[in-house]
Amino acid sequence: MYLDLLTIDQKTCNQDGLCAAVCPVGLIEFKKGSFPGPIKEADELCIRCGHCVAVCPSGSLNHRDMDVAACPPLQKELRLSSSQCEQFLKSRRSIRTYKKKSVTKETLENLIDIARYAPSGHNSQGVEWLVIAQKKELHRLACIVADWMRFMLEKMPEFALGMHMDRTLDRWEQGVDVILRGAPALVIACGQQDDRTAPASCTIALTYLELAAIGLGLGCCWAGYFNAAASSYPQMKKALTLSDGHQSLGAMMVGYPKFEYQRLPQRKSPEITWRL
Repeated sequence: MYLDLLTIDQKTCNQDGLCAAVCPVGLIEFKKGSFPGPIKEADELCIRCGHCVAVCPSGSLNHRDMDVAACPPLQKELRLSSSQCEQFLKSRRSIRTYKKKSVTKETLENLIDIARYAPSGHNSQGVEWLVIAQKKELHRLACIVADWMRFMLEKMPEFALGMHMDRTLDRWEQGVDVILRGAPALVIACGQQDDRTAPASCTIALTYLELAAIGLGLGCCWAGYFNAAASSYPQMKKALTLSDGHQSLGAMMVGYPKFEYQRLPQRKSPEITWRL
């Protein structure tokens, strides 16, 4: 059965061995002048990353679980230039002021569809998503975060004061939403508690989501206070009603930016240790 994992169209294959060269697990055999093929343990070892399908310039390799016909070719004309990429990444801003405009379910689905392409440990793709876009529910969760801050100020005052929770609570009680910033949507990345790759996978996926939001006219901000409460406060864990064995591993506020930024602010110079 292992021979069925990969199918090579020998009429179009260039016999260049690219598929074997990029396979992260080394499960494709190739000798110059011959056609590539899977090793005996390929089915068991394959992590379904799709590198072999993606790298083939002639579209001659088909993976049983990843039909080449379902993998669209890259549009080279859409590639970012060096200067475009630099400005795109440097101009990213954490958005904390939003328009009073809801984000449609279709737009949020599009956003997550892009974010699911983020790398994950061993290509586990273990990130699951919870999207909350109900104003009353968002306010209820923000109130629970405020309760968590009161708890932290009482039980762990040194830590809480270091995180300026006293000032945050003062502003909250004055009617200023400094917890979820009035964002119309909150996207939470979740993972299984026994998945050691889940924390990093969720962080990377949310980073993808934040960057992808810019192209959809949206802005994001990491919901740090919320995520801290979600990871440790029993009342918040109960309120989220996640599936058994799952945990919140990151959250992002999402909405339409109220203001447009015009310049690149300065950042500290990087500290680099070179070992060339």
